[in-house]
Amino acid sequence: MTIRPHFNEIKSFEDFSKFYWYREELQQICKQLGISSSGTKAELNRNIEEYFKGNIVRRRKIKKSPKATATVLTLDTKLLECDFRFSQKFRDFFAQQTGTKNFKFNADMVATAKKVKEDNDAEFTLRDMLGIYHGTKTYAKYDNSSCQWNKFLKDFCADEKSAQFANKLKAASVLWKEVRTSTREKIYCSSLLDEFADLIDEFRAR
Repeated sequence: MTIRPHFNEIKSFEDFSKFYWYREELQQICKQLGISSSGTKAELNRNIEEYFKGNIVRRRKIKKSPKATATVLTLDTKLLECDFRFSQKFRDFFAQQTGTKNFKFNADMVATAKKVKEDNDAEFTLRDMLGIYHGTKTYAKYDNSSCQWNKFLKDFCADEKSAQFANKLKAASVLWKEVRTSTREKIYCSSLLDEFADLIDEFRAR
């Protein structure tokens, strides 16, 4: 098992990708390198990948969105013109458009709204956003890489062998630290309980 080295010791993006990095860590790395440190984990990873290729991704200057002017919402209403938010007003609008009583925004709609505002895309409409909801249009995808810890914890708790621990969260977090700072796959498996038994022994029920 290879322990994660300091970023300055990593010589290629291929080696960098073998390890797990929190979004906050990626932001600090980008700031250290003098490249754009804003965006999702996926975007930050791309910025670092470009750095290893010799391309410097500078932070984009985001223009101020035009003042909201739209009062009556239609499918052709521009997202920036109506000051789009994930509020009841827009929930009601999409509920009417989709015939869904309890309409809920999906993760890709959240990612898309963020990117539209970052790109200052004055042409993106509520019709386009409806396409994101139905999956007929792609603009920005939700970055689910940050869910790895949640799945790791869920799988740990679902393992019958984890019943021996009085503090499952503490035990899982210790195992996760060992996994995320190594090159191994970022998933939970029962063998970790034996491999790192000495590190999690204090959390066993007595």
